[in-house]
Amino acid sequence: MTVELATEDATRAAVQAFLGYRLTGDTEGLTALFADDVDWMLADNPGVPWIRPRSTAAECAAQSAELAAHTVPEKAGATVDTIVVEGADAVIFGHLRGTVRDTGKSFEGPFVLRLTVEAGRITRHHLYENSRSIADACTP
Repeated sequence: MTVELATEDATRAAVQAFLGYRLTGDTEGLTALFADDVDWMLADNPGVPWIRPRSTAAECAAQSAELAAHTVPEKAGATVDTIVVEGADAVIFGHLRGTVRDTGKSFEGPFVLRLTVEAGRITRHHLYENSRSIADACTP
Protein backbone atom coordinates (compact mmCIF):
# COMPACT_ATOMS: atom_id res chain seq x y z
CA MET A 1 0.00 0.00 0.00
CA THR A 2 2.89 2.40 0.65
CA VAL A 3 4.06 2.16 -2.97
CA GLU A 4 0.55 2.96 -4.25
CA LEU A 5 0.26 5.98 -1.94
CA ALA A 6 3.63 7.27 -3.09
CA THR A 7 2.52 6.88 -6.70
CA GLU A 8 -0.76 8.67 -5.96
CA ASP A 9 1.09 11.52 -4.25
CA ALA A 10 3.34 11.91 -7.29
CA THR A 11 0.32 11.80 -9.60
CA ARG A 12 -1.50 14.46 -7.54
CA ALA A 13 1.59 16.68 -7.58
CA ALA A 14 1.91 16.39 -11.37
CA VAL A 15 -1.81 17.11 -11.86
CA GLN A 16 -1.60 20.21 -9.66
CA ALA A 17 1.49 21.38 -11.57
CA PHE A 18 -0.32 20.75 -14.87
CA LEU A 19 -3.34 22.79 -13.80
CA GLY A 20 -1.12 25.60 -12.53
CA TYR A 21 0.91 25.75 -15.73
CA ARG A 22 -2.28 25.73 -17.85
CA LEU A 23 -3.77 28.51 -15.75
CA THR A 24 -0.71 30.73 -16.14
CA GLY A 25 0.06 29.75 -19.75
CA ASP A 26 3.51 28.45 -18.77
CA THR A 27 4.51 26.59 -21.93
CA GLU A 28 8.03 25.93 -20.62
CA GLY A 29 6.65 24.35 -17.45
CA LEU A 30 4.20 22.25 -19.46
CA THR A 31 6.96 21.09 -21.82
CA ALA A 32 9.03 19.91 -18.86
CA LEU A 33 6.00 18.17 -17.33
CA PHE A 34 5.01 16.19 -20.43
CA ALA A 35 7.00 13.06 -21.24
CA ASP A 36 9.07 12.94 -24.41
CA ASP A 37 6.37 10.77 -26.02
CA VAL A 38 2.74 11.33 -25.04
CA ASP A 39 -0.39 9.30 -25.76
CA TRP A 40 -2.46 12.36 -26.73
CA MET A 41 -6.11 12.01 -27.66
CA LEU A 42 -8.82 14.56 -28.42
CA ALA A 43 -11.82 13.95 -30.64
CA ASP A 44 -10.91 14.63 -34.25
CA ASN A 45 -12.23 18.11 -34.98
CA PRO A 46 -10.64 19.43 -38.20
CA GLY A 47 -12.40 22.81 -38.08
CA VAL A 48 -10.83 23.70 -34.73
CA PRO A 49 -7.30 25.11 -35.16
CA TRP A 50 -5.99 24.10 -31.72
CA ILE A 51 -7.23 20.49 -31.92
CA ARG A 52 -4.83 18.30 -33.84
CA PRO A 53 -2.76 15.16 -33.30
CA ARG A 54 0.17 15.63 -30.92
CA SER A 55 2.75 13.30 -29.43
CA THR A 56 5.83 15.20 -28.23
CA ALA A 57 6.19 17.26 -25.07
CA ALA A 58 6.60 20.48 -27.06
CA GLU A 59 3.54 19.78 -29.22
CA CYS A 60 1.40 18.95 -26.19
CA ALA A 61 2.54 22.03 -24.29
CA ALA A 62 1.87 24.25 -27.32
CA GLN A 63 -1.84 23.36 -27.28
CA SER A 64 -2.43 25.77 -24.41
CA ALA A 65 -0.84 28.69 -26.31
CA GLU A 66 -2.70 27.77 -29.51
CA LEU A 67 -6.01 27.73 -27.65
CA ALA A 68 -5.22 31.13 -26.15
CA ALA A 69 -4.31 32.56 -29.57
CA HIS A 70 -7.67 31.56 -31.03
CA THR A 71 -9.95 32.51 -28.13
CA VAL A 72 -10.80 35.70 -26.26
CA PRO A 73 -9.00 35.54 -22.88
CA GLU A 74 -11.64 37.53 -21.00
CA LYS A 75 -14.34 35.11 -22.14
CA ALA A 76 -12.49 31.85 -21.52
CA GLY A 77 -12.25 29.67 -18.49
CA ALA A 78 -12.60 26.30 -16.91
CA THR A 79 -13.73 25.02 -13.57
CA VAL A 80 -12.59 21.81 -11.98
CA ASP A 81 -15.30 19.97 -10.08
CA THR A 82 -13.54 16.76 -9.07
CA ILE A 83 -10.13 15.14 -9.34
CA VAL A 84 -9.90 11.39 -8.84
CA VAL A 85 -6.47 9.79 -8.47
CA GLU A 86 -5.72 6.09 -8.46
CA GLY A 87 -2.11 5.08 -8.78
CA ALA A 88 -0.54 6.69 -11.84
CA ASP A 89 -3.91 7.75 -13.29
CA ALA A 90 -5.94 10.88 -12.63
CA VAL A 91 -9.32 11.90 -13.97
CA ILE A 92 -10.40 15.54 -13.87
CA PHE A 93 -14.07 16.45 -14.24
CA GLY A 94 -15.04 20.02 -14.99
CA HIS A 95 -16.69 22.56 -17.22
CA LEU A 96 -15.08 24.79 -19.86
CA ARG A 97 -16.15 27.83 -21.81
CA GLY A 98 -14.67 30.15 -24.39
CA THR A 99 -15.27 32.50 -27.28
CA VAL A 100 -13.53 32.04 -30.61
CA ARG A 101 -11.69 35.19 -31.63
CA ASP A 102 -12.36 34.91 -35.40
CA THR A 103 -16.11 34.24 -35.19
CA GLY A 104 -17.15 35.83 -31.90
CA LYS A 105 -19.11 32.65 -31.15
CA SER A 106 -19.04 30.99 -27.75
CA PHE A 107 -18.71 27.37 -26.71
CA GLU A 108 -19.17 25.62 -23.40
CA GLY A 109 -19.70 22.24 -21.89
CA PRO A 110 -18.45 19.60 -19.53
CA PHE A 111 -15.08 17.93 -19.92
CA VAL A 112 -13.26 14.92 -18.56
CA LEU A 113 -9.47 14.73 -18.76
CA ARG A 114 -7.60 11.50 -18.11
CA LEU A 115 -3.92 11.91 -17.30
CA THR A 116 -1.34 9.23 -16.60
CA VAL A 117 1.84 10.19 -14.77
CA GLU A 118 4.98 8.07 -14.88
CA ALA A 119 8.25 9.12 -13.24
CA GLY A 120 6.71 12.56 -12.55
CA ARG A 121 5.84 13.26 -16.20
CA ILE A 122 2.54 13.08 -18.06
CA THR A 123 2.53 10.16 -20.50
CA ARG A 124 -1.19 10.12 -21.35
CA HIS A 125 -3.55 13.06 -22.02
CA HIS A 126 -7.03 12.03 -23.16
CA LEU A 127 -9.58 14.86 -23.25
CA TYR A 128 -13.31 14.30 -23.68
CA GLU A 129 -15.23 17.52 -24.29
CA ASN A 130 -18.22 19.01 -26.07
CA SER A 131 -16.49 18.99 -29.45
CA ARG A 132 -19.71 19.84 -31.31
CA SER A 133 -20.09 23.12 -29.41
CA ILE A 134 -16.45 23.98 -30.12
CA ALA A 135 -16.75 23.13 -33.83
CA ASP A 136 -19.91 25.22 -34.13
CA ALA A 137 -18.16 28.18 -32.47
CA CYS A 138 -15.29 27.93 -34.97
CA THR A 139 -17.61 27.89 -37.99
CA PRO A 140 -18.35 31.32 -39.47
